[in-house]
Amino acid sequence: MKIVGIAACTSGIAHTYIAKEKLLKAAQSLGHEIHIETQGTIGTEDELTSADIKAADVVIIAADINVGGKERFDGKKVVSVPTHVVIKSPKGLLNKIESDLGLAK
Repeated sequence: MKIVGIAACTSGIAHTYIAKEKLLKAAQSLGHEIHIETQGTIGTEDELTSADIKAADVVIIAADINVGGKERFDGKKVVSVPTHVVIKSPKGLLNKIESDLGLAK
């Protein structure tokens, strides 16, 4: 699966980066390609490119706040969850998405 997404929390610090790291590690261990943008108090980091978004099978928004730029994902399957879901069970989330999209191995 090719995954892109955004991680953002209310303070834009701890949970944002923990959620990103958990998603990256889980996706890589399951053999998926992934690119996660962060949005927070220091702005946007690792911004998704239009090529990243176009190639993606799914968009994961792991956020506790409203994130900017969601219009970039029009026409894509978007899964929105709070950061704690990603932090607690990133592989479970990815497996469920893969199954729901009919992409399970």
